[in-house]
Amino acid sequence: MGLILDTSVLVAAERRGQSPSESFAEICARFGDVPVAISMLTVFELMHGVERARTADQAHRQLVFVDILCAGLTVFPITVEIARLGGRIEGALAAKGVSVALDDLLIGATALHLSFGVATKNTKHFALIPGLVVNSF
Repeated sequence: MGLILDTSVLVAAERRGQSPSESFAEICARFGDVPVAISMLTVFELMHGVERARTADQAHRQLVFVDILCAGLTVFPITVEIARLGGRIEGALAAKGVSVALDDLLIGATALHLSFGVATKNTKHFALIPGLVVNSF
């Protein structure tokens, strides 16, 4: 089984001053030699953070981090199949009165579609997605 990294894991690594390669090494040490990827939505969220950086130096450092991530990891797009799966999950949860943020829902749907798990610091939200293997990081 592979692993989709949630944005929360990458933001925490960047804030600790880790390079993407140090982050990958930590992930491999924790989860073993499994395929690791991110969702296109994570790129979107990371770029949002770049634009909100407090200084030009911070923005540059974050942008370099994003560029290295995108070059070193597979970035899965939100396909029609993933959107359909996410919509079905969201509808089923809404029918039970449960709400999951759209970004988390689509990252989770990407992982489910690929038969991957998710590594996250936000286990509370991802645990609401039925069938998703959630790995606390």
